[in-house]
Amino acid sequence: MLLEKIKLEKSINKIKIIKMIVILFLIMDMFVLFACLFMSPQIDLKYGKEINIKYPSKYKEPGYSAKVLGKDISKKVLVKGKISNNPGTYKVTYIVKNFIFKTVAIRTVNIIDDQPPKIILKGNNNVQICPGTKYKEEGFEVTDNYDKDIVSNVEIENNDLEIIYRVKDSSNNKAQVIRKVIEVDNSKPEIKLNGSLPTYISLGSKYKEPGYSATDNCDGDLTKSVKVTGEINSNKPGKYYITYTVSDKSLNTQTIKREVIVQNVRSTGFGCGLAGAIYLTFDDGPSEGSTTKILDILKEEGVKATFFVTNNGPDYLIKRAYDEGHTIALHTATHNYSLVYASVDNYFNDLKTVSNRVKRITGYESKFIRFPGGSSNIVSKKYSPGIMSTLTQEVVNRGYKYYDWNISSEDAGRCAKEKSSSCVYNNAVLGLSKNRCNMILLHDIKFYTADALRDIIKYGKSNNYIFRQIDKTTPMVKQHINN
Repeated sequence: MLLEKIKLEKSINKIKIIKMIVILFLIMDMFVLFACLFMSPQIDLKYGKEINIKYPSKYKEPGYSAKVLGKDISKKVLVKGKISNNPGTYKVTYIVKNFIFKTVAIRTVNIIDDQPPKIILKGNNNVQICPGTKYKEEGFEVTDNYDKDIVSNVEIENNDLEIIYRVKDSSNNKAQVIRKVIEVDNSKPEIKLNGSLPTYISLGSKYKEPGYSATDNCDGDLTKSVKVTGEINSNKPGKYYITYTVSDKSLNTQTIKREVIVQNVRSTGFGCGLAGAIYLTFDDGPSEGSTTKILDILKEEGVKATFFVTNNGPDYLIKRAYDEGHTIALHTATHNYSLVYASVDNYFNDLKTVSNRVKRITGYESKFIRFPGGSSNIVSKKYSPGIMSTLTQEVVNRGYKYYDWNISSEDAGRCAKEKSSSCVYNNAVLGLSKNRCNMILLHDIKFYTADALRDIIKYGKSNNYIFRQIDKTTPMVKQHINN
């Protein structure tokens, strides 16, 4: 019995010890739990543990706080993690310690690119091409807010009626545009007429077709397909029309007309139509000083004159002469005989240059000309035999009138040696006649000519001559052609 009692007591004691150990562990667990709950720091991340940012906006730390037992220990927080501005997913780690306790929080930052690329087509989005032809790619550009130029990524799908352009960027944003292609030809052919417009021919001369060309955007050269209709009666003055018509394969038709004027160009040799009239004509200007003086005298005397100008001198003198009512006529741009008379093309290129100058300054397109050296010059034979015979006819065909002279003041000849104003005056007035008009050749680049001008005018007025300027009614004054 005693032995059993002893065994029982031992068992009871053992149970008590186990209970005490269990209680002790429970107390320790409670202490650890308390420490974890109250002694371990707590980190609070503003705006949450995951933030989404749209590219290209940059990440800015939104803030955080850390506390332990109600005490702010935010300054102890260590922040780790680098956020790039490139699209992607990034981690920011926040670490804080309090004695033996350590707390870690992680924030996820998503930089999101959700903008699709842009495809910009060169040319038109709706393209018309000639029937039976293939569209020739006009090109395109591609831009992306992040990848920039990704033109090499473009995929092109070419269908019969449309071309599809597709592209995607590194964030898998996609873009697509469509260019529509239509086979159609709605454009008329173009006809170009050679020669001057309108075209002038002299009464009794034969009309010679100056030529033409025709082109089409789809069919190319159609010159041989042009139909020319119309008749010219060169024996009757008036306006006539030559009609040019052409059609392309798509039956687009173009028609234009050439106006042909048959004119009775009067020429009275060394005279002109109005008897007793004095035409003061000045060549080779303008020139600073001398032309200014001549314009002053003409204005004071109330006389109008004609200036055959070159490319020399200041623009404002041409403008002044024009504004004061004088006739601005064309002489030559260069006055270089070897250049001007080397060929017909050279002559007209030179004439066009000075004509363009006059039109630029005045807005007026002059059709009155005087050949360098006059139509009777023989110096041109040295550079191109027979050219004056051609030019005197061709300038008329192109709508010009040319004027030689029947009185020379010799201010560029023998009077130039002495630079004598009295020499100029004598040559001018001694050649005057009441039985014809008097076309006097003068040069406004000569000061001694300017000095003689007022006396010439006074002589004319006192002897009942009238002063005129060249205009559309003035017949041409033509000298004998020597080349």
